[in-house]
Amino acid sequence: MLLSLAQWLQGLYPDLGFLRIFQYITFRAVMAAMTALLIGLAFGPWVIRSLTAMKIGQPVRAYGVQAHLAKSGTPTMGGVLILIGIGVSTLLWFDWSNRFVWVVMLVTMGFGAVGWVDDWRKVVDKNPEGMRSREKFFWQSLIGLVAALYLAFSVSETSFLGVVELFYRWVASGFSTELPPKADLLIPFFKTISMPLGVWGFVGLSYFVIVGTSNAVNFTDGLDGLAIMPVVLVGSALGLFAYLTGSSVFSKYLLLPYIPGAGELLIFCAAMAGAGLAFLWFNAHPAQVFMGDVGALALGGGLGTLAVITRQEIVLGIMGGIFVAEVLSVMIQVSWFKFTKKKFGTGRRIFKMAPLHHHFEKSGWNETQVVIRFWIITMLLCLIGLASLKLR
Repeated sequence: MLLSLAQWLQGLYPDLGFLRIFQYITFRAVMAAMTALLIGLAFGPWVIRSLTAMKIGQPVRAYGVQAHLAKSGTPTMGGVLILIGIGVSTLLWFDWSNRFVWVVMLVTMGFGAVGWVDDWRKVVDKNPEGMRSREKFFWQSLIGLVAALYLAFSVSETSFLGVVELFYRWVASGFSTELPPKADLLIPFFKTISMPLGVWGFVGLSYFVIVGTSNAVNFTDGLDGLAIMPVVLVGSALGLFAYLTGSSVFSKYLLLPYIPGAGELLIFCAAMAGAGLAFLWFNAHPAQVFMGDVGALALGGGLGTLAVITRQEIVLGIMGGIFVAEVLSVMIQVSWFKFTKKKFGTGRRIFKMAPLHHHFEKSGWNETQVVIRFWIITMLLCLIGLASLKLR
């Protein structure tokens, strides 16, 4: 919005040449981060007081880590604060004509709405399980599939009209039209190796990445500050990928697919980082507020969508290794328990408790040790992911 305002004022008053600074994505990204950070810090206490007054407290499972029982009643749904910071800051600083930012915003807010309903049911019904898994998965799948289908054509074209034409061409061809190479699955650390996906392959992979990342971040959100810092780190790294992918010069030099308009996603990533750091101010141990599903599902969905647009799905898996490990630990634990119960009559566990962070707590690590060490691992994984830009 401010970009359009600056361009309008410059058109009326040519002497206001300093307004050209608004045309630079890097400047607007810095301002977006600062805006989101200040919004979070300013409204954080009010949000916490409001959640406390409405008695929106976090229920804690009785069979979980006993030390966490003291957290029962801590305000949850604090992810609303993150979404407000991201939404307001992004709308202020990004180019409203950019379709990629709108897609990421809609996916993020859509998953946030699903998480809000889930959290609300936990609070109202006093049920730690919240929304039924099938119902939650249905809405996640609906949002993920719609976004994946649109991005299959949007990544391949440079304008909305081109997206519509490519879609109709695909339908008219009996759903057999191939996508250009820029829509292939990129294999990091290799110069020329990529995997053609086709429309169906692109949609299937994108759906898996968006919905999978959303749930992975949700599983990770179990300790004070554990999820939000990896989200900030991974989101910031993806912002750099977006900026480079959206530049015809840098993308050619680094052998990345050139996707016009992708650079504007740096604004969203900067807003996510600023809002995330502001939330961490209140979520650091001992947490004054939890983000809840409204924050975790939304942020995960946003990260997944960013990775799809920038064609860095595998790199997301590397940089978000903590998210991957958390969700895999749950899948392995549940599968092994069911298998052994069916075979031996008694379910057995591989981990002391899942998700993975609880296993380390049960192993003797205190909460702060788990959180800080997971942060350090994420920093290392993000550096490895960024190294893929040159190590090919």
